[in-house]
Amino acid sequence: MTLTNRTTRPALAVTIALAVLAAGVVASLHVGSRMLSPEVVWAALTDPRADDADHAVVTARVARTVLALLAGGALGLAGAAMQGLTRNPLGDPGILGINAGAALGMVTAVALLGVTSLPVQIWFALAGAAVAGVLVHAIAGLGRDGATPIKLAVAGAAATAGFTSWTSALLITDLQTLETFRFWQVGTVGGRGVEVVGPVLPFLLTGAVLALTGARLLDVLALGDDLARGLGRRAGLDRLVVGLSVILLAGAATALAGPIAFVGLVAPHAARILLGPSYFRILPMSVVIGAALVTWADVVGRVILPPTEVQVGIMTAVIGVPVFFALVRRGRMGSL
Repeated sequence: MTLTNRTTRPALAVTIALAVLAAGVVASLHVGSRMLSPEVVWAALTDPRADDADHAVVTARVARTVLALLAGGALGLAGAAMQGLTRNPLGDPGILGINAGAALGMVTAVALLGVTSLPVQIWFALAGAAVAGVLVHAIAGLGRDGATPIKLAVAGAAATAGFTSWTSALLITDLQTLETFRFWQVGTVGGRGVEVVGPVLPFLLTGAVLALTGARLLDVLALGDDLARGLGRRAGLDRLVVGLSVILLAGAATALAGPIAFVGLVAPHAARILLGPSYFRILPMSVVIGAALVTWADVVGRVILPPTEVQVGIMTAVIGVPVFFALVRRGRMGSL
């Protein structure tokens, strides 16, 4: 490949990804059970004093678009960081139980402790995500060969099933909490205002900064711990920093939109196909692809089964499950 091709192909891939994301944002504002023209959307966006049905629809769609962008970008970045951290091609907060643990922590805070403040609920979500991550890796590390990709996937599936069952049990015993979280439980960006972003944003930004600044660390860790230490890296501390970023991103995204799975699996693999193996490129590209994936999943979910909506978590599973089986079928279960 010539130098020109090596330069042009990544630039083209980034341009296409950004264009798909921008198109998703535009579609999210216009498409739904009620189609809106560009003139109506523009009028509603530029005149905040308007008080009519169209303005209310646009306001609701702006909120769910913002949530989709933030949750999708965070999950894509968390998945890429987790794959680099564990050198596991199946690394995804949804598959490895972290999203389910965050959801259980948040529902526990509401159903058992009566916590109604979102900033406090977020801390429970982060705690649940951390406990889930440690538990899954501890279980997968038992026996010979340590935490292999297959054992991590199995342990994550078992933990996700357990956490989801406990979450459902808590919701069933508290009808008020069930009414609040019944759609959130399957992953949704609808029905919540943009005001929920404020309390979550510091956690998302902190996690994103830790993950993106850890790109070089992940590239070094991909060479193996021994070589990383030989290059002067403190592998244990590096893993702790990147692991913290995954917990912050996955926990905060779950607090925003519920336990959406497979975004963290699909986005990094798509980024790797487009841009190569360097995490310096994979991490930011995973943010763009993850945001685009969730935004488009929300748009398609609004119109695929009218007059009802299919929640984002279901739509991403429709895409993610075939990708999961394709990775297993092609034998891409080794280290990254």
